[in-house]
Amino acid sequence: MSVSENVVGAGRTSLAPAQTGAVLRVEGLSKTFPGTRALDDVSIEIARGEIHALMGQNGSGKSTLIKLLAAYHSADPGATAEMDGAAFEIGKTVPHGLRFVHQDLGLILELSAQDNLALRGGFARGFGGRVLWRQQEAETRRILAAFDVDLDIHRPLAAATPVERTVVAIAAALQGWDGDGVLVLDEPTAVLPHDEVQRLFDVVTQVRKRGTSVLYVSHRMDEIFTLADRVTVLRGGRRVGTYDIDGLDSRALATLMVGNDVDPDFRADVVVRTDTSVTLEARDVRGKWLRGVTLEARAGEILGIAGLAGAGTLELPYVLAGQGGPLASGEIRLPGRSEQWHDVRHAGQLGIPLVPSDRQTEGVIAEFTVGENLSLSSLRGLGRPGHLSGGQERSLVEQWSERLDVVAAGPSAPISTLSGGNQQKVVLARCLAISPDVLVLCEPTAGVDIGTRVAIYQIIADLAAAGLTVIVASSDEGDLLALATRILVLRHGVVAEELAAAGLTKNELIRAIEGAEQ
Repeated sequence: MSVSENVVGAGRTSLAPAQTGAVLRVEGLSKTFPGTRALDDVSIEIARGEIHALMGQNGSGKSTLIKLLAAYHSADPGATAEMDGAAFEIGKTVPHGLRFVHQDLGLILELSAQDNLALRGGFARGFGGRVLWRQQEAETRRILAAFDVDLDIHRPLAAATPVERTVVAIAAALQGWDGDGVLVLDEPTAVLPHDEVQRLFDVVTQVRKRGTSVLYVSHRMDEIFTLADRVTVLRGGRRVGTYDIDGLDSRALATLMVGNDVDPDFRADVVVRTDTSVTLEARDVRGKWLRGVTLEARAGEILGIAGLAGAGTLELPYVLAGQGGPLASGEIRLPGRSEQWHDVRHAGQLGIPLVPSDRQTEGVIAEFTVGENLSLSSLRGLGRPGHLSGGQERSLVEQWSERLDVVAAGPSAPISTLSGGNQQKVVLARCLAISPDVLVLCEPTAGVDIGTRVAIYQIIADLAAAGLTVIVASSDEGDLLALATRILVLRHGVVAEELAAAGLTKNELIRAIEGAEQ
């Protein structure tokens, strides 16, 4: 019997009796929203001192489970929950031993690390309520010292790195707590460059050494195999099963999440073409991190951009799309349209759409519907000047929703009701609806489950096969290996190496990114 068959069969058994030392146990948890049963009779048990992963596709119920634990939602009747053997009413109360770091972190970026920690744990005060700033600073340094992070505690967190902000959020959650309980980390690496992920792993390991259990939610399977002891898999709101990590491999875990065989090492079947015309040229592109990048891309090519944080990898897509800001300089042209070179600061006039790295803050407008988000870039062409044709807009939305298989209640559904993967498809559809010659993507599968990830890969591959030029910048080596026909590796803001993607291994790509050969 294959590993996949074995674990699928094991997943149908019920939870074993409570383990000795189990710190959190939930049985029969369900949650019904109007017209939707988001969770159906789910049980989960977290052992003391373990890192327990929670995985599933977007819409599988992971977020609902976390929000029930945090009492953001109320549960359907019938669930039972215990923390250290003491019963509590899940969905209504949060035991002292449960702490949370949500995906949005809950920080005020205009304030410093010191102020954010004090807002959560309280300011050190003296006579008359006066803040004792020296004592507060000492306490802040004491809290952060446990996480080995070199951080200016007086600088606004807007200037901190993503991993520094995540560490501050974890430290804030653990304030005033002896650590005897469960820390819930919801997608803590969703916006972290891969070269910063190991720093977070070190923090999580330190938390576990204190005796704290960790419930770790992530879409990145490599993280689960690195960190977790066990994993609970949800699918369609139901618990598939709980498994020891040692008994799984990536393909078996992907199969459990999706319900059918999925290849986590998918590589798109894109033909490498050198006989097509050049559709984009850029020369001496500079910015905050970029120090002079020159490149060209051809019709039907998927050009990958790789590099460590600070190499300019995630800055280059924005500059090429005319969103590089005042520090950007250099020239760009689309030879198929014109031989004229344009300043990259005005590249937005060339109509190069960008799928941005942060879907929530840059990609979708949360207050808008699915249809409004999708049609946003096409409004000028929908009707006559000064008048929007509702019929044309509906036709456009229906066409692209069908082409990209966007799963939604309808075009009038709030975009916030869609899973992360379907929101990403809406952003991609909005970019494609203007019929561009070049498409630029930055972190295209951030926060997207394995099933949707493969679907997005196939969509991009099909677009390239039809002649679209695609540029993909990602800190996830999996994106580049799955899609690219050619990869430019940036180091210190310049192109240090060019790699043919055919036959390239992950280790070879990582060595090139890190400059190991030097």
